[in-house]
Amino acid sequence: MQESGNVAHIIHGCVDANRVSQKEFYRSFYGFAMAICLRYCNTEDDAMEVVNDGFLKIFRELKNFSPRYENYEASLRGWMKSIFVNTSIDHYRKNHKNLYVSDLDNNNVDITDSEASAIDKMSYKEIIELVQKLSPVYRTVFNLFVIDGFKHEEIARQLNISAGTSKSNLFKAKANIQKMIKDSTSKNYERKAV
Repeated sequence: MQESGNVAHIIHGCVDANRVSQKEFYRSFYGFAMAICLRYCNTEDDAMEVVNDGFLKIFRELKNFSPRYENYEASLRGWMKSIFVNTSIDHYRKNHKNLYVSDLDNNNVDITDSEASAIDKMSYKEIIELVQKLSPVYRTVFNLFVIDGFKHEEIARQLNISAGTSKSNLFKAKANIQKMIKDSTSKNYERKAV
């Protein structure tokens, strides 16, 4: 991305509805936006829809953006991230009504050393591919809690579920990821043994 002054110049152009500035802004932040949205969506097409919806919201609201930090671009990225996460949640709500899992008691998932070391050896892309294999419910809660740092009470408000359901879905998401890692590790071991 360009230096802060250039980003501010592009933003001013976007506020003035300058198509060249909007295109440059979109091109500059597309990868950032797509990385966020892919974590929440089933397919790349769904993620693209969410990215485009998010950029439309951003272009409408850029006039209200004011940096919170000394680093202008970091402030912008934080502000944009919240828009893309919320747009992803809206997309999820629209397309996945009534898919919530029932409440469980507070359960914790323990990751064994072999599973922890297996995930340490995985690339970001491989981890995201595992997360995308989760059901939409589990994937959304996992992303909100583990990656975006929401608390269960916040997730419950966002998704219109109870905090217990959020905890249950996180527990099951982690268990599913552990199983996928274990299965993947077993397959890799079998291939090496042959």
